[in-house]
Amino acid sequence: MKKLILFICILWSLLTFAQTGIKGSITSGGQPLTFANISLKNTKIATISDANGNFLLEKFKPGNHEIIVSYTGLKTEIQKINVADSTIITLDFNLKENNTLDEVVVTGTLKAVNRLESPVPVEVYKPAFFKKNPTANIFEALQNVNGVRPQLNCNVCNTGDIHINGLEGPYTLVLIDGMPIVSGLSTVYGLSGIPNSLLERIEIVKGPASSLYGSEAVGGLINIITKNPNNAPVFSADAFANSWGELNVDLGFKGNIGKTASVLTGVNYFNYSNPIDNNHDNFTDVTLQDRISVFQKWNFNRKNNKLFSMAGRFFYEDRWGGEMQWEKKYRGGDEIYGESIYTKRWELLGAYELPIAEKMLFSFSYTDHDQNSVYGNIPYLAQQRIGFGQLSWDKKINNHDLLFGTAIRYQYYNDNTPATPEKDQNWIPSLFVQDEINLSEKHKLLLGARYDYNKNHGNIFTPRLAYKLKINDNNILRFNTGTGFRIVNLFTEEHAALTGSREVIVKEELKPERSYNANINYLKKIFTRNGNFIGLETTAWYTYFTNSIIPDYDTNPNQIIYKNLNGYAVTKGISTNIDMVFNSGLKLIFGATYMDVSKTEDGIKTRQMLTEKFTGTWAISYRINKLFLDVDYTGNLYGPMRLPTLGDLDPRKDYSPTWSIQNIQFTFNKFKNIEIYAGVKNLLNWTPNKGNPFIIARANDPFDKNVQYDTNGNVQATPDNPYALTFDPGYVYGPNQGIRGFFGLRYTLK
Repeated sequence: MKKLILFICILWSLLTFAQTGIKGSITSGGQPLTFANISLKNTKIATISDANGNFLLEKFKPGNHEIIVSYTGLKTEIQKINVADSTIITLDFNLKENNTLDEVVVTGTLKAVNRLESPVPVEVYKPAFFKKNPTANIFEALQNVNGVRPQLNCNVCNTGDIHINGLEGPYTLVLIDGMPIVSGLSTVYGLSGIPNSLLERIEIVKGPASSLYGSEAVGGLINIITKNPNNAPVFSADAFANSWGELNVDLGFKGNIGKTASVLTGVNYFNYSNPIDNNHDNFTDVTLQDRISVFQKWNFNRKNNKLFSMAGRFFYEDRWGGEMQWEKKYRGGDEIYGESIYTKRWELLGAYELPIAEKMLFSFSYTDHDQNSVYGNIPYLAQQRIGFGQLSWDKKINNHDLLFGTAIRYQYYNDNTPATPEKDQNWIPSLFVQDEINLSEKHKLLLGARYDYNKNHGNIFTPRLAYKLKINDNNILRFNTGTGFRIVNLFTEEHAALTGSREVIVKEELKPERSYNANINYLKKIFTRNGNFIGLETTAWYTYFTNSIIPDYDTNPNQIIYKNLNGYAVTKGISTNIDMVFNSGLKLIFGATYMDVSKTEDGIKTRQMLTEKFTGTWAISYRINKLFLDVDYTGNLYGPMRLPTLGDLDPRKDYSPTWSIQNIQFTFNKFKNIEIYAGVKNLLNWTPNKGNPFIIARANDPFDKNVQYDTNGNVQATPDNPYALTFDPGYVYGPNQGIRGFFGLRYTLK
């Protein structure tokens, strides 16, 4: 009898223990989350949610516990609970988007810090932001970032660069995983081949960052950060096509090499081979392209858990634009006009944390870029190689967070133009130091300086100061000031020097540009009682340039004149971003920028060419839970810009109108791991030819065979050429592509 009673007690205990547990569901915005991670803190008890977002945790001891729920890209939630014997508790979690105000950033200070703690304001954009308006490359994707504008520089080959706060592309430094390998030639042709499938996030710093990154980081920098293979999905695919005939495919693969390393591979393919001439000038409205890019990143597992990663990318593109009847047999001739560019490029980059007690990181990169191009009958053959190595030492002493570093950059450039009589090779060694001082809980001060030596320009010193006041957790004020410098490379920066018939004149030996900058940034977070969120961020800036090198189109309409400015240039303005997230499923992102960019020479102030006074951007998203449907309405607005006309008789407008590109997208996400999306781009069907008699000057005579000149070399007006023009495709400020529909599919296997 005693044995029977003992057996019943043991059985009862086992049954009650088995009934102790936690169950519930994990959702986000009303949609179930599959493969969300659920765990009990300080235990080995963990599980993942099923296809319906449901989970069950069991086989743990009763008592006080903390349950942690996490999902990539969403904000982790933690709840404290008390579990009694023979109790099953039901807990439901609704994870919210990880607010970018709380992201970890590295670009502002070369250290991984919470964005709210950084004394340097850094904007963060994740793949979810860019999916609201899917594009074939990162260059186009940036069109919905406030204060950032992709600028097309040629109506024929559609090359471009990225403007930040009104400063032209050469003032913007583009990094991949912190490495400055996108510069020179690749700013014109290489930005379009970075696979979107590998994008972890993009960090943007507006304003000079030369004290950390050297030349080119005068207007700001864009750091494209790729995914860590350990956190990437096993397989991802994203493909879409549009009604113009463009096709884009992004693929991502992840694998493990035993316990040694994890590998992430990305492939991007883009094709557009359907010539369209909607503005009836006998020239292609959009450049035809055939492009492939392959990227691979390795993360090696080291016993000491220190970082060692390497990545490589190969890129090939064949693009052409020109007269509609152009074929490759006309390449380089003067019978039918076409601009044909073959680009071949490969890159290598890596980071290795030294196996010592101190935190020291060696970063390196190398890129080789080969361009074989013709602009009508003018060949442009160029090679560029850039090598970069940097050693940094991160050291904390009391309230000082120190960073010491040394870098060396190798630059090789050669082309077949008269501006490069011999190849240009240059080694640029650098030293930099930074001290981030925690004065108190609310006050933080950053001091920094960089020294560079360039054989052509000598010693260059760039100091930096930043101050952060944390009024409270929801109100932060930042002040930044410093100097910057930039060394010019004319032919990789000024596409108009190669296309059209303008003659390039370099009047003097050019000195490096210098800038002096100050900006103030205010960030405010508002949380309402019903769980809604509003984020406000405003920045005002002022930058003063000396020795500015600004191409002069005005003195002689048939020339581009380069010289150091006999005066100064100024860019100033104010920018505001507003993020609003509502429990109803509505999310609003608004941005507005007002700026004044000008040069003053001999007492005369002139507004900078191709720079708008104001811009606006928006992204309005709403989730209809019952229909498993997301709706995204995105767009931008640009104020008038001064445009490069060809003299007093040119009938094209001197200023662009206020113009806008607007898009709408519908995403259906009922099926597991699959998203189906479709929409319309350029809803207003806006193109820059509206209101102008033509866009390309002398499109009927692209080789200027019928242009007549006077004894001074000036173009004469004739019955065949009443406006006294030469062929010029440089009158461009926006895309020529009109309204189009698109359809796409995404698949992700985690």
